[in-house]
Amino acid sequence: MNLHVCTDKQRLDVALIHRYLSTQAYWSEGIPRETVQRAIDGSLCVGGYLDDGSQVASARVITDGATFGYLADVFVLADHRGRGYSTALIEALLAQPALQGLRRFMLATRDAHGLYARFGFGAPARPELLMEIARPTIYQDAAVAAVKD
Repeated sequence: MNLHVCTDKQRLDVALIHRYLSTQAYWSEGIPRETVQRAIDGSLCVGGYLDDGSQVASARVITDGATFGYLADVFVLADHRGRGYSTALIEALLAQPALQGLRRFMLATRDAHGLYARFGFGAPARPELLMEIARPTIYQDAAVAAVKD
């Protein structure tokens, strides 16, 4: 089947995206649906759809549309991997007018370096300049706190 990539946020299956991100993605385990919706609302998003209209892939970029972009939440459902769908998503995102001419474009990945390298991503030239506040268990911690209340 062909993959059709679309930037219309109204077509996104937020329930599917939330289900994947909260239960299957190593980077967002336990993420609340409301957080997923806010992330979608504040990002440039693409969905990947089969001929029958079902969504099987998604990705988003957080950007100011002028100087910076951060590629996030890229996924293809397990049953549909190995068909070039992630490549199609990234190609579609990188072609978006709002992402042209950015000074810096970043992402974080544990295991897909080869995929992103094909698009020009690499290790930071000067990693000593980068800093972060990392809260990898923020969603799980919030869930535990909510149960205690």
